[in-house]
This record gives sequence, structure tokens and C-alpha cells, in this order.
Amino acid sequence: MPNLMERANDWLMYNSSVPLSQKIFFTENLRVMVKAGLSISESLNTLSLQAESKAFSRIISLIREDVETGKSLSSGLQRFPKIFPPIFTNMVGIGEVSGTLDQVMDELTQQMKKDHKLRSKVKGAMAYPIVILVAMLGITIGLITLVLPKLLEIFKEFNDVKLPLATRMLIFVSDFVQAHGILVLIGAIVAVVAFIAWSRTNTGRKVIHRALIIAPIIGPIVRKVNLARFSRTLSGLLKTDIPVVQSLQVTADVLGNFHYHQSLLETAELIKRGDTISESLEKHPRLYPPLVVQMVAVGERSGNVDSMLEDIAEFYEQQVDNVLDSLSSIIEPILILLLGGMVGGIALAVMMPMYSLTQSISES
Repeated sequence: MPNLMERANDWLMYNSSVPLSQKIFFTENLRVMVKAGLSISESLNTLSLQAESKAFSRIISLIREDVETGKSLSSGLQRFPKIFPPIFTNMVGIGEVSGTLDQVMDELTQQMKKDHKLRSKVKGAMAYPIVILVAMLGITIGLITLVLPKLLEIFKEFNDVKLPLATRMLIFVSDFVQAHGILVLIGAIVAVVAFIAWSRTNTGRKVIHRALIIAPIIGPIVRKVNLARFSRTLSGLLKTDIPVVQSLQVTADVLGNFHYHQSLLETAELIKRGDTISESLEKHPRLYPPLVVQMVAVGERSGNVDSMLEDIAEFYEQQVDNVLDSLSSIIEPILILLLGGMVGGIALAVMMPMYSLTQSISES
């Protein structure tokens, strides 16, 4: 049993995730201590004591043990790829070799802070529409299961009156849910699980991520977020003198969108054949607008690709901020129309037969 428990703890440790805020704390404080002259082993020991999470504290202690046995810091970090992705370990490795570890850690800290701010902004902006959609779903379920059955019972007693199509459809849905509620619930759960499983396949990711890119309101935000992360990540990697091909491959792993990921892998292959970054990006006009391609081309001609990419990142980060600030004012009228249309449609389906019934009673 102890061995089983130890294995379970090890599995959880190697597969656990650490909040980005804790990784920023780790990177920032490691930079400060290394710059102050402390050894990496001493710095890691201090950080393990300060870590909020016990799992993260244990992970830092294991990395410190690797360093004390003569291994490099980057090799110790590579043992935990879910916490320290390739971009992190590659940049740390370059910093160790070049003797600029404090500068590299500073660059990583700035990148993670920007990424954390971007993610927080997107999550905050999407919280409002998600809450409204959940409320709409709750209202619909409540109407169908609690309110409508009592109202629709009145209409079922009048067999000689032909009910409108909308009312008949509403009665059918209400009766079906009342009679097969458990099956409906199970079917909904199965559909959600199946959709999640499909969305994790290459085909599913390809279809969903393409839809997100071309969607009317969400599409521009998705493109700008990916362009900001692409520019910021590639700029940081190029500043640490990591080869261009490797930098593009690592950046591809950072981007969550399937199509941006594939485009950067293709760009890396084209560069091996002699193309420039700008020429390769130009082959994907839906993903990389002319502004990005031209600025990268200028950077290549002047030898300042990293600084140009940093300018692009700042531009798109500002664009994302502006769009997300006005997102609620754009989405709110649409959500109100959807909610009003749903409730109004149900109300109309209930009121129409009442008018017919009133007419038939007055005629008789």
C-alpha cells in the first residue's frame, strides 16, 4: 500500500498544474536571487520554502536535488513539462550557457506577466456572456418543465380547435420532456461528453478553431490574441539567440489554436529550405495580416526582427484590450435580443391559441 500511495503521489506531482501566478513568483524571485549572487541551489531551496502549493514546493526541491548532483537547471525543469513548457526550459538553457540567466529569467517573467494579463482580460470579458447564456438555459428549462405543462393542459381539452403550429410544437416538447426527462438528461450529458472528446481530436480542433477564427464577434479577438502571443513569444526566444527554426517550433507549441500552430510548423520547415519568416507567413493571409508580414519583413532587412515582433505584440495587446473593454456593450444587445426572442416566442405560442379559443367561444 505505501508503494501504491507513493506512486499515486508521484503521478499527481508530475501531472499537476501550477497557476501562472505561482510560476511568475518563482521566475521573478529566482532572477532576483541569482542576480544578487546566490547560487541556484540556495535560491531553489528558498523558493521551495516560500511556495504556496505543497506539490510545487516538492517539485522545486526535486529540481534543487538535480542541480546539487551536477545537473543543469534546465534539465531539472525538463522533468516537469506540464509546469515548465519547452519555451521555458529552452530559454533557461540558453541563459545558463551564455551566463545571462538573470536576464533570461527577467524576459520570462515579463512574458508570463503579459500572458497572465491577456488571459485574465479574456476570461473576465467572457464571464458575462457565459452567465447570461446559462441563465437563458435555466429559464428555458424552468418554463418547459414547471410553467408550460400547467398552461398547456388547458389547450388539450379543446379537441375541436386547431392549435397553431408553434403551440403544437411547444406541447410536443413539453410532453416529451415530462415523459422522458431522465433520457433527455442522459442524452444531453452523452452529447456534451462526446463533443468534448471530439473537440480534442485533430479533426475536432481543426473544425472548431477554424470556426472561432471566422466567427463574427469572437473571430477578431481570437486572431488578435494569437497574434499577440505569437509575436511576444517569438520575440523573447529570438532575444536569447535560440535558432529561428527552433524558436518557431517552440512558439507553435505555445499557441493553442490549431491553425496558428500548424502555420508556424510549416514556417519552420520553409525556413529550412531558404525562405524568410515574412515570406512564409505571407502564405497564410487569413492568419497573418499584411501589417504583421510587412513589419517582420522590415525587421529581417534591418536585423531587428525581435524588436519588430515586440512592437507587433504591444500593438495587438492594446487592440485586445480595446476590443474586450467594449465587448460587453457589443454582446449585451445581442444577448437581450436572444433572451427576448426566446421568451417572446414561448409567450406568443401560448397566447395565439387563447385568441382562437376566445373567438370560437364568442361564435358559439
